[in-house]
Amino acid sequence: MQNIENTIYFAVGLLIAVDFHEYAHAWLATRFGDQTPRSMGRLTLNPKALVDPFGTLVLPAILLLPMLLAGRLIWIPFAYAKQMPLNPWNLRRKDADAVWIAVAGIVANVALAFVFGALLRVAHTGQVALFLIRCLQVNVAMAAFHIVPIPGLDGGRVVVRFLSGRAKDVFLNLEQYLALFMLVVIFIFGGPILSFVGLIGNGICNLAAGFSCI
Repeated sequence: MQNIENTIYFAVGLLIAVDFHEYAHAWLATRFGDQTPRSMGRLTLNPKALVDPFGTLVLPAILLLPMLLAGRLIWIPFAYAKQMPLNPWNLRRKDADAVWIAVAGIVANVALAFVFGALLRVAHTGQVALFLIRCLQVNVAMAAFHIVPIPGLDGGRVVVRFLSGRAKDVFLNLEQYLALFMLVVIFIFGGPILSFVGLIGNGICNLAAGFSCI
């Protein structure tokens, strides 16, 4: 029963984390002058608008399966949405604004982590506290993971703005292989990435809730 509860709490936490992460991207893009996210239906908290078959459904299922079956995790659950439509030519400061839009999702997850951390300082025990911890863990993991410069994730979208010529074209073309990158990261380079996520995530956790959570 505990396995099922933890799996549900992580899944709900992921939904909240991805939803607000993507909304932050869309909101800031419209504030900076590009109405493409609004016209394409992405300026919404409705999760149906952001589902990526692999990133939002298959990947979280793979990562949550060990919790459901064995009561433990190999990775803190992570998910990503389908790429948000953005026309940088509509932005007032094309490259600088695009970087801030990419970073907005990370900031949203950090902000949520502080919200859940504050609530945890009030609710110390019971199922409510367990749910808040799972939400805290998911959001700090989302924030830390998106810092990694993988093509298609926020860190990659920041890096590409500082590239030019052939290097930029190659990096942008690699974004279509995000699902493959994620599988390689998880099953081949999991150790170093997990160490990085743990270092950044625990730093956020300690600030938000007063303890390490990854």
